Amino acid sequence: MKVAQDKKVAVDYKLTVDGKIADQSQPGQPLEFIFGRGMLLPKFEEAILDKEPGEKVSFTLEPKDGYGEIHEEAIVDLPKTIFMVDGKLAEDILFVGSQVPMSDAEGHRMMGTIKEVADETVKMDFNHPMAGKTLNFDVEVVMVRDLTPEDEQGGCGCDCGSDCHCDHDHEEGGCEGGCCH
Repeated sequence: MKVAQDKKVAVDYKLTVDGKIADQSQPGQPLEFIFGRGMLLPKFEEAILDKEPGEKVSFTLEPKDGYGEIHEEAIVDLPKTIFMVDGKLAEDILFVGSQVPMSDAEGHRMMGTIKEVADETVKMDFNHPMAGKTLNFDVEVVMVRDLTPEDEQGGCGCDCGSDCHCDHDHEEGGCEGGCCH
């Protein structure tokens, strides 16, 4: 069976960025997802379309086909006071590189990375951590099968072993912005 729309697919993969392994599946724990449901980057799915179990493919995604370019307007200085919890500064999270979940004025959840901590402000970067990066993938398709009723009720549709970052009620259908890949 070939990789196609609405098939359950499992892949072993290695993602290399700037000459270093940035992410990879673990032995015996392939990334499983429902093809064509927006769980993965569109160009990733395009690269494995019509592949069969055992087939391998290597491909490169430029930033525009991956997580986009870095947007300077997504890097902002926030008042340090917003990091107060119960009247105390949450110093355990205030360090460069810390990823902090936050909400915007409309209540949309987003993840920010601390770039700098100053006396009165915290510089946060709300770009995706892989924004501006060229992504090099080595992928092997390990399984393709028809969907089961259980697959259809799996929330994000991704079984990657980590928490999906869906910013919606699953009953509304479809992930906004995909899963964790």
